[in-house]
Amino acid sequence: MNWKQLISNKRLGQEHKHPARHDDRSEFKRDSDRLIYSAPFRRLQNKTQVFPLPGSIFVHNRLTHSLEVSSLGKSLGDDVARILVQRHPELRDTLFEEIGTIVQAAGLAHDMGNPPFGHSGEKAIQSFFTEGAGMGLREQVSERFWSDITHFEGNANAFRLLTHRFKGRRRGGFVMTYSTLAAIVKYPFTSMRAGKHGKFGFFHDEQDYFLRIATELGMICKDTSEDGLCYARHPLVYLTEAADDICYEIMDIEDAHKLKLLSYDETAQLLLAYFDDDTRKNILQRMVDEGVEDENEKVVYMRACAVGKLETECVRAFTENEDAILNGTFQGSLIDNISEPARTAYRNSSRVSVQKIYRSKTVTDVELSGYKIMETLMETFIGAAVKPETYHSQQLIRRVSSQYDIDSDNLETRIMAVIDYISGMTDVYALDVYQKINGMSLPII
Repeated sequence: MNWKQLISNKRLGQEHKHPARHDDRSEFKRDSDRLIYSAPFRRLQNKTQVFPLPGSIFVHNRLTHSLEVSSLGKSLGDDVARILVQRHPELRDTLFEEIGTIVQAAGLAHDMGNPPFGHSGEKAIQSFFTEGAGMGLREQVSERFWSDITHFEGNANAFRLLTHRFKGRRRGGFVMTYSTLAAIVKYPFTSMRAGKHGKFGFFHDEQDYFLRIATELGMICKDTSEDGLCYARHPLVYLTEAADDICYEIMDIEDAHKLKLLSYDETAQLLLAYFDDDTRKNILQRMVDEGVEDENEKVVYMRACAVGKLETECVRAFTENEDAILNGTFQGSLIDNISEPARTAYRNSSRVSVQKIYRSKTVTDVELSGYKIMETLMETFIGAAVKPETYHSQQLIRRVSSQYDIDSDNLETRIMAVIDYISGMTDVYALDVYQKINGMSLPII
């Protein structure tokens, strides 16, 4: 792959249109602005990241996480661009110098396809078809569609949200630039190739959009067969992924301290482990010199240092492995390729997160409640989509937003309309619909 082809400001759905511009924003900055002002992005403020939506203690939700990933992505992209322009002078004064802005936009978009209640919501959608009442639909739909819905994935759903032409729209999706769209496709293959990990990058409905993007950008095709497309990643995916990896790991540690799942000493030990002995002593001394005494503020200070260290390490990993990344032979993530002691510290943080955060009672309770809510919504609305002629089904169908083609003559289209509707809900809205359809609450007029 080559950088000049990989970075394109051509827009999906407006390939031959050049609208008049009234300001100096780049096309990639316009991508960010379109995302920030969109309803799906705003809804992220009411979607669980890891911990329950805040009460008296504010922790991260999908919106704050996405903003942080976007900010860090900008830093990663800018630093990589600065180094690689020095290495490749021919890239100076080209679109390549805007890769920071592209990764910034990708950071805003990367979680927009996640359903309510995070991972638990994903599993509820998948399990409805693999373990629940939806199992009986297998013989009524195509093999490819069945593969898509049984592997339902927030990453693939984000690409769908950004590219699909929903009912009533004159154009498809957000009309984003090719490079921004490519930068969010972490798994550039179809669900038929998902394997044991179950991850994939786009539904079969959006496969042609991805093919158009990949062909235009000169992405490496690994295979095309009856199982669908399989490509090497666009290089900027590694930067988007690194920003996400750093933010969720380090910020979850900070949130766990706020919620007293981790003591101050445990938290400090995890965050300082990214540095050698001399640097740790220097960080502790700087906090004394700057008068940082409150334990929460100390955690914030150490967290900032850890994020900065990981950002520098990921920039190094990317630039040192540029050839392998462009050849499609790079193995693992950038985090997998950082140096010691940061690599061991990251793995230890991940291990502690699983033991003391993700399996904590607080998080488990949210997952249990969220799963039940999503399971009930899927059973109820898919049931209405399968048998739309009944009175109760018609009542339920009227609840579904008009942008989703729930009235289609095609069963697959109706099922996907339900998944689009439910996956787009916020946690609070999903709970509200759950209570209403179960007769647990009535609207107040």
